[in-house]
Formats: sequence, C-alpha cells, structure tokens
Amino acid sequence: MKGRRTGANDTSPQVAAMLMAANRALTSQEKVRQVLECNEVSEAMALAGLRARHPGASERELRLRLAALRLGRPLMIAAFGWDPARSGDG
Repeated sequence: MKGRRTGANDTSPQVAAMLMAANRALTSQEKVRQVLECNEVSEAMALAGLRARHPGASERELRLRLAALRLGRPLMIAAFGWDPARSGDG
C-alpha cells in the first residue's frame, strides 16, 4: 500500500520498505526464532533491573518478581500465595 507508514517515525519510507521486504523473506521458523530471542533479551533485561532494585534477593525471589511483572500482584497472590509488595521469597 503506497504511502502507508509503519514503524518508527524516524525511519525513512525507503528503509521501512527494505525492512518489511527482509521480514517477508523470512521463513516462519526464522520469525519464531527472532521472537524467542527477543523474549530472552527482554527477560534478561527485566532480571537485571530486578537484581538492581533487590540486591539481596534470592534467585527464586527474582523469578517470582519476574512472574509478578507479567501477571500482576493480585494473580501472584491468588495463584502462588506470594505478594511482590513484600520482601523475600516466603
């Protein structure tokens, strides 16, 4: 569709078209791999932030806090009996 803008406003239409063409050329497996890699990077960054905010936290507590970022406090309490508003991994 000519004139259709997608992506960031600071990307030229020519570069956006190249990126879209490159993405279309990927196989389904390659696209899934890219999504999984993005998820891994996102999780690593979230864990790094949690480690910085909770330097004394155990690995279990960090994983619970990571889950709480995704699920929210009410579901964490209901599903796991763990409140991210308190310290420790209970």
